[in-house]
Amino acid sequence: MLLGPYLAGLISDSETLSVFAEIGVIFLLFAVGLETRATDMFRVGQQAAAVAVVGVLVPFGLGLALMLGLGSQTITALFVATALVATSVGITARVLADLGQAASRPARVILGAAVIDDILGLIVLAIVSGLAEGKLSLLHIGLVVVQALAFTGFVLLAGRRAAHRISAHLYRLRISNPAFIISVALCLGLSALADYIGLAAIVGAFLAGMTFAETQEAAHIRRSLDAVYDLLVPIFFVIMGARVDLPGLLRPEVLSIGLLVTVVAIIGKLAGCGLASMGLGKKEALAIGIGMSPRGEVGIVVAMVGLARGTIGSDIYAIVILMSILTTLIAPPLLRLVMVRLRAE
Repeated sequence: MLLGPYLAGLISDSETLSVFAEIGVIFLLFAVGLETRATDMFRVGQQAAAVAVVGVLVPFGLGLALMLGLGSQTITALFVATALVATSVGITARVLADLGQAASRPARVILGAAVIDDILGLIVLAIVSGLAEGKLSLLHIGLVVVQALAFTGFVLLAGRRAAHRISAHLYRLRISNPAFIISVALCLGLSALADYIGLAAIVGAFLAGMTFAETQEAAHIRRSLDAVYDLLVPIFFVIMGARVDLPGLLRPEVLSIGLLVTVVAIIGKLAGCGLASMGLGKKEALAIGIGMSPRGEVGIVVAMVGLARGTIGSDIYAIVILMSILTTLIAPPLLRLVMVRLRAE
């Protein structure tokens, strides 16, 4: 934000940097997928599914109602509502690990629900992106949902089996670091396929990571990915920051809406995820609601898609960025406080 054209003017949002940023977000979601085991999602079952579904519907509904009430156009309100849907669980997972609570029941529900949450969020993003292009028919919406579910199901089921079989024979290939090369090829291939069938490319990258998450080569792929990740992912965040009109964000009317959207974002997850997990007890439900609150890079990705398609302007983009940052900063200390009390009990 400081280096971009709205302040210092040292970097500009060029087409070349935008391409690097897009590749960076693909590797970001690939890395997130590598940390996401499908068996963890299946293991927590109905509780995590309920938390995920209600935790998507409530923030989406509240965000849509808020933006429409403030006079936004329908498609702009839909993009803001979509940014409130998904969860960035990386920081939550780190807090739980630091507290030694990574295997606790709230942690298992949070991590399992976050996987389902991400998939649902990406499906919602695909639908809203289609609507932004003027494809408003129910037939098209249904087609996007069917494609997204079919693509996700096929990759998770067939892809995981194929990855396990390939993993056993990788080192017969006469190439250096075959596990990394094959996994990156699959990541870029599935990203291109997802884009071709009308989904976001990041859907394919995320699913590619999940296919290798449970193989014996997963840890090696993560280590090999570090150098690429450290080069490209920061470019994504820098370009996203350069697109924020910081002086404009500090205008009272924009800042006030940003804070209001942030409050709605937190309440949406607390109410949706908390109510869906109330059967576990009030404090565990509160921990789950807080743990599902950070939007982080997921909200930024949605904002990027909306800005790139010309669906949202710089003011709304800045508002979504502000919400993503604040929810990510607020959640960890609150989660630590609740989990420490739970552990003491």
